[in-house]
Amino acid sequence: MEVIVAKSAGFCFGVKRAVDMVCSEAEKGSKIYTYGPIIHNEQVVDDLAKKGVRVLNGVEELKSLDSGTVIIRSHGVEKEIYDLIREKGLKLVDATCPFVLKIHRIVREESQKGAHIVITGDRDHPEVKGILSFAGKNVSVISSVSEAEQFEAAENSRVCVVSQTTFNINKFKDIIEIFTKKEYSVNVVNTICNATSMRQEEALNIASRADCMIVIGGASSSNSRKLYEICKGLCDNTVFVQTLEDLVSQSFSLSGSSACVGITAGASTPNYIIEEVQRYVRGNVI
Repeated sequence: MEVIVAKSAGFCFGVKRAVDMVCSEAEKGSKIYTYGPIIHNEQVVDDLAKKGVRVLNGVEELKSLDSGTVIIRSHGVEKEIYDLIREKGLKLVDATCPFVLKIHRIVREESQKGAHIVITGDRDHPEVKGILSFAGKNVSVISSVSEAEQFEAAENSRVCVVSQTTFNINKFKDIIEIFTKKEYSVNVVNTICNATSMRQEEALNIASRADCMIVIGGASSSNSRKLYEICKGLCDNTVFVQTLEDLVSQSFSLSGSSACVGITAGASTPNYIIEEVQRYVRGNVI
């Protein structure tokens, strides 16, 4: 049996940076809060809670604070949240991924120039909600080819297309192909993170060879779910787990001397969980 572990699996730059920033603040011993989970991984959030870090679940909880440090999560937040933290005189630490902050800047500047902003991504994802708040009033969110085909802008409009950093790269290319055929001046800025693209390409390669794929990630992790979709499209025997316990509970098994098991993980998955799963597979799958 062959076990292939994706080289890119585990924390990306933005996630590691955000977690390190929270840990650094927690060491100072003051009241530490994150606005929403710092990353989409329950195990990491639970570990930080043991260090005294509390998650604020919405505006009302933020409004109730009179002191402390509020850390902006890696996905970013709406502009209004930044404003509220400053108005209340709380210490603000911005752990938003720099690649997400770049998108905020692009849509703000393009909107000020009169462009219609198009965001490819999941409109319910925190990252997209944050981007929307910087994009002005003339903005659309598109998540599928059919939505791209139905999109219409005012005559002689200038359109600027950006993407959620974890959007499916192939779906993005399909959407852009449709936009290039429209009668608009279209400025495409591919803001899908390089780590996301690399992760997805690697998942494609491994899944095309594997008899079974294991995708590890948080239940609410967008990039992990997209890895699952990619792998499932090529390898029907694909499972999605958050922890080793999830894998064991699914009675995972695969036999055959020529079997190949692939393992990949989302950008918010700690390395220790990947190691646990890998050791279990090597020791129990025959």
